[in-house]
This record gives sequence, C-alpha cells and structure tokens, in this order.
Amino acid sequence: MANKTFIVTGAYGGIGKAICKILAEDHNNKILLTGRNQIELNAAVEQIKTITNNKSIQGYVVDFSSKESIENFALQFKDEPVHVLINNHATGPKKREVTKHGIEVQFATNVLGYVWMTNAFENNLKKAAPGARIVNVASYWAGGLDINDLEFKRRPYTTDDAYQQAKQANRMLTLAYAEKFLRDGITVNACHPGDSNTKLSNSMGFGGHETPEKSAQTPVYLAISKDVAHITGKYFRDCRVQDDPFMKDRELIKKLYETCQNY
Repeated sequence: MANKTFIVTGAYGGIGKAICKILAEDHNNKILLTGRNQIELNAAVEQIKTITNNKSIQGYVVDFSSKESIENFALQFKDEPVHVLINNHATGPKKREVTKHGIEVQFATNVLGYVWMTNAFENNLKKAAPGARIVNVASYWAGGLDINDLEFKRRPYTTDDAYQQAKQANRMLTLAYAEKFLRDGITVNACHPGDSNTKLSNSMGFGGHETPEKSAQTPVYLAISKDVAHITGKYFRDCRVQDDPFMKDRELIKKLYETCQNY
C-alpha cells in the first residue's frame, strides 16, 4: 500500500501509539495522529518520527465527544483521500458525566465518536476507494446494550456497564456501516485488540498481560493486510474472524444506527 493516508484516533495511548509506530515503519504511509491532549500528542508524534524516521507524521487535537470538533478536524482534509480510518479512542469515567451538549460521556465518545468520525470522513474514504478501510477497535468485553437507555438516564451508571455497552455498539455499527459502504469499495471491520496494560485499562480496574505492540497486531492486520482486502462486516480477534452474536440482530442494529444518526 503505497502513498496511503491513515487516521488513527486515540493515537497517543498505549495501543494507539503502537498502531501508529507499526504503520509509520512504511515511509510511504502518512499517519495522522489524533487525540485530546496537545502535550501527549506532540510527544507521540516526535517519538514516532524519531523511532521510524518517517517524517510524514502529524498530530491533531480532536475532542471525540464533540461532533463539532470532529467535523472541524475533517474540514481540514475535505479534498484529500483517506485510505484507512482506525477508530481507536475510548474513555471510561468513574461517574456518569455529560458533555457540554448534555450527552453521557462514554456514549458520546466511545460510540458517537466512532459514528461522527466515520460520517465526517465518508467522502475522503470514497476518494480512496476501492480499497479504503475502516477499522473499529472494539472489545470482547461487550454486552448489556439497552436501546431505550443508551445514556444511562434510568439505569444505574457504572464504568464497566457503559464501556461494555459501547463496545457492543461498536461491533453492531460495524456491520451497519459495512453494508452502507458495500458498493463504494470501503471495507469496515471490528476487532478486539488484545489485553494490554494501558492507562485506560488500569483506570477501569483491569490490566493486561500483552504489550501494546502485541495488542496492535490485529488492528494493523485489518488496516493493511491483503488477506482481508475484500472482507467486510466482520469481528476479528487474534487476526481471525470470530462469530459475533451482536451482529445477528438486524432489527436492533438498524435501530441503533438510526438513533446514532440523530445526534
């Protein structure tokens, strides 16, 4: 894959940075790192440039809980093809919080953030098609989605419950977008990256035994491997397709997709 542009969200965290490092080893790849913290973002950009000697590494501050922030970021690239979008960002506040627009933070960031990024870069991906790809970093740790209470307005909020719901939603919406883009030559797949010891996993009370580099293998595989060039709408773990029960309820997937588009 020569002269490709990759966007990686949540790019200065453990897994995100590892994904960027691996992709940057090919100097034909331009990597756009995105994240909320300017200082951490700048440090990651410089570190990856130094390690890989790839000078086509850029950093952009984006608030993934804000549709406006994402759309403003996308406007900077409105005429450019984007070959691969890797939605990787996540957050896990201990208590229920809302954004400035009144949306529960985990739902806004971990679910709508993926939706808004995908929608904002739809035309860029189409410019790179056929062969453009979207990779949604999800998790095996998923479930409990309540289509009638996605923002935990009625249910008791816990970090774990909100996170698991978000990861289920990521997997369900992967199929919805795979079908939407089927005729456009854009593949959309989800994956469990691995269990690595990251800032997010530690904050949520579960660490991991894998290095970030090991956890980055499946997202990178989905981003660049010829083996999956024509596979779409699937959930992967350890670079293999897994049966996904969350992708079977087409009616619920449709309802979730439509609900997310209304935010």
